[in-house]
Amino acid sequence: MQTVLHYFRWPFGLTLLGLVLAFWLGWGYADTLNGALSFLAIAAVLAVLEISLSFDNAIVNANKLRDMTPEWQRRFLTWGIVIAVFGMRIVFPLLIVVVAADLGPIEALRLAALHPAEYARIIEGAHVSIAGFGGAFLMMVALNYFIDDAKDVDWIAAIERRLRACASIRGLEIGLVLSIALLFATILPEAEAQAFLFAAVAGLVTFLAVEVLGQVLDRASISAEAAKGGIGAFLYLEVLDASFSFDGVIGAFALTHNLFLIAIGLGIGALYVRSMTIMLVERNTLAHFRYLEHGAFWSILILSMIMFAQTLAHIPELVTGLLGAGFIGFALMSSVRFNRLAQGLGADGAAHLR
Repeated sequence: MQTVLHYFRWPFGLTLLGLVLAFWLGWGYADTLNGALSFLAIAAVLAVLEISLSFDNAIVNANKLRDMTPEWQRRFLTWGIVIAVFGMRIVFPLLIVVVAADLGPIEALRLAALHPAEYARIIEGAHVSIAGFGGAFLMMVALNYFIDDAKDVDWIAAIERRLRACASIRGLEIGLVLSIALLFATILPEAEAQAFLFAAVAGLVTFLAVEVLGQVLDRASISAEAAKGGIGAFLYLEVLDASFSFDGVIGAFALTHNLFLIAIGLGIGALYVRSMTIMLVERNTLAHFRYLEHGAFWSILILSMIMFAQTLAHIPELVTGLLGAGFIGFALMSSVRFNRLAQGLGADGAAHLR
C-alpha cells in the first residue's frame, strides 16, 4: 500500500514550480517585489479555492475510475490533467470572450494579457449562460445517481428511498431539471432568461450526449479490454470536471483579472484533485466509508442549485465550499459511526443496518 505522500509527490513538485511562475509573472507585470509577492499569494489562495470546491469531484471521479483499467486511470491522470488545466483554465475562458465579444482567438488572448479588467468584464457578462449550463449538467449527474433502482444503500434515507422508488418513471430526471430551469427563467429578466434557458438545455443535452457517446464508443471497441478501459467513462469524467470548474474559474476573477495567474493557481489545485482521485481508488476508500459517495453527490446537487441561484444573486465561493465540505464531512462521520456499529453487532447484525 502506497503512503499518502506518495500520491502527492508530483503536485508538491509542480506547486513549487507554479508558485515560482506566479512570482515571476507578478514581477513582470508590477516590476516590484510587492507585486510579485501579491501574485504569489493569490496563486496560493486560488489553489486552495480549487481544492476546497473540487473535493466532491474527486470522490465522484473515484467512483467512476473504479471500473476503469490501470491504463485508463493513468490516461485520466496524464491526458486528463492537460485537458483540465490547459482546456478549462485557459482555452475555456478565452472561448467565452471570443463568442461574447465577437473577437478572434489572438485578439482575445491579447485582451487577456494587456487589458485584464476588460477581459474580466466580458467573462462576468457571460455568467448567466455559464451558470445555466453547469447547473443543469451537474443536476443531471446528481439525480442520475439518486434515481436509480440499482442503488441499494441510502444515507439520508427519507429522501433517497423515495427518489430510488421513482426510478421506474422514465425521464424523471430530465423533467425535474427542465422544470427547475423554467422556474428560474420566469424569475430572471427577459433579456437574461433566454440565454439562461438555452444554456440549461444545452447542459442537459450535453449530459445525455456524453452518456450515449460513451456507450457507443465502449460497445464499438474491438477488444474487451478496450471496452473495460472505459473510453466513455473518460469522456464523462472530462465533461464532469469541466462543469465543476465553472464556479472555480468564475470565482477566481473576484481575486484577480489576470488569466495566466488564474491558470497557474487553479492548475495547482487541479493537480491535487487528480492525485486525490487516484488515491481514493487505489486505497479503496469508498468501500471503507459507506456514505462518502452519497455526501459527494448531495454536494453536487447543492452546487447545481447554487449555480442556478447565482443568476439572481451573488453567492460567495466560501459558502459553496463550506456547504460541499459540510455534506462530505457529515457523510464521513456517518460512515465511521456505521463501521463502529457494524463491528459491535457482527456480520449478521451489520446486514440489517442502513
